[in-house]
Amino acid sequence: MLRILGSFCRNRQGNIALSFAIIAMPLILAIGVSFDFIRAFNARSDMQSDLDAAVLAAMRQVDTLSEAKLRDNVKQWFAAQSELQTTQYKLIDAGITIDKNNRTIMAEATGTVETSLMRVANIKSVDVSVKTSVAGPASSYLNVYVLLDKSASMMLSATTADQQKMKTYAGGCVFACHIPEGNHTYNGRTYDNNYDLAKAMGVTLRADVSVSAVGKVLDVIASEDPQQKRIKIGFYTMGTSASEAQAPTNSISTARQALANDAKGLTSATSYSSTYFHTALPQLAKFVGTAGDGSSAQKPLKLVLLLTDGVQSARDWVHNDQDRTTPLNPAWCDDLKDAGAEVAVLYTEYLPMTWDWGYEATVGAKMKTSDYASVWKGKMPTGSNSEILRRDFIPYALKGCASKPNLFLSASVASEIETGLSSLFKEYLAMVRLTQ
Repeated sequence: MLRILGSFCRNRQGNIALSFAIIAMPLILAIGVSFDFIRAFNARSDMQSDLDAAVLAAMRQVDTLSEAKLRDNVKQWFAAQSELQTTQYKLIDAGITIDKNNRTIMAEATGTVETSLMRVANIKSVDVSVKTSVAGPASSYLNVYVLLDKSASMMLSATTADQQKMKTYAGGCVFACHIPEGNHTYNGRTYDNNYDLAKAMGVTLRADVSVSAVGKVLDVIASEDPQQKRIKIGFYTMGTSASEAQAPTNSISTARQALANDAKGLTSATSYSSTYFHTALPQLAKFVGTAGDGSSAQKPLKLVLLLTDGVQSARDWVHNDQDRTTPLNPAWCDDLKDAGAEVAVLYTEYLPMTWDWGYEATVGAKMKTSDYASVWKGKMPTGSNSEILRRDFIPYALKGCASKPNLFLSASVASEIETGLSSLFKEYLAMVRLTQ
């Protein structure tokens, strides 16, 4: 018996199994902690995303719904999101705080993540929690800078009917240029420039529609800031450079007067023979300055509303240097964006005029023949086709100028242009920023 016991004690064949049995529990626990921690982290990220989405959605209706309805919507949207997850979400009712006056919404949520390997240590679940807070920019101080393209191309007749009138009485030209271009007779009277002729015929020009579009922006501002304390608006024109027609003002009546005053240079009574974005946009950036956080009148958020057909051009280029007429380089907008301003762009589509040799030789020509890269240092997007017409490339360039995709809008007819600028402004006001 003693020999048997001695042999058993000296035997080492079961050491590995014995050692594994000793370390198995902490090893499994360590692996479990790592695995379940990752699951909990991912679940928390999903819950944060879902809570953000629910509050952001509610924020877009903060002006139209009651606080009770907004609270219900946050619950419903969050519940709809959480049904898609395996994690058990719970919105803390007392954690939903809504302030319609300051346009802020806050919310909290908790969740439980069931564990797997950690169960060996009798840890069956992990609690997670998140918070979010959003505020709308319309609750902040804001300066709006409206930049109107005043090039000769904006003197285009705004409707098909008006274009036909111009073709009939202006020798086939649909632009109401101010410079003398021969004598044209209408109702027994002779006009030496197309602008006077167009006005005599009651033709509406795109420059006129642009002014109307700005008027609708003023309507929105009057509604959003009835006390005329938070939102200022200024007007600027663009030709070879940018010029200030009206410095930012809180007064809606002052802005409307400036908009209607021919001497301010905003109406169709004046136009420029050239549009040099490469000098005008950096010049505008100097007028705009650096944006603030919107917390005070001294630190306003800043929004640029650009209305343009997007063509870098000069009248004499049509005859002497056609390749220089080309879409703008989006990099010219960088000074504005780098200073913190948001840039929204309304593209007044450059309509095809295949009957016009000047159009065909410039905007209607291909990008590969333009000076877009060689002179203006523009970069074609990777994979883009240089065979594309310059006209067809304009929206790509203007989208690059805009701060965000939703701050770009294209309009081809007068009614779209009239409502387009205010639509962009409303889109900006609807944007919210996460504050927590």
